Amino acid sequence: MPRCDACGNDYDKAFQVTISGKTHTFDSFECAINKVAPRCEHCSVPIIGHGLEKNGRMFCCAHCASKSNVSELRDRAD
Repeated sequence: MPRCDACGNDYDKAFQVTISGKTHTFDSFECAINKVAPRCEHCSVPIIGHGLEKNGRMFCCAHCASKSNVSELRDRAD
């Protein structure tokens, strides 16, 4: 059976995710998120939605971006 790259679990329903040409095997979305999701530069939470990006810097929300002196990003359009 495939073995999870994050936790090592042997699981018959494992799945694969390919990112930038590298394929990873996981037994759950939780393991996939913890292993490959980008992290917010300010609070380190895994970004599982679209997130916000400015000059290669990733944030989970506009609040975290502003706390890192990136003020022009918004969660919503005015």
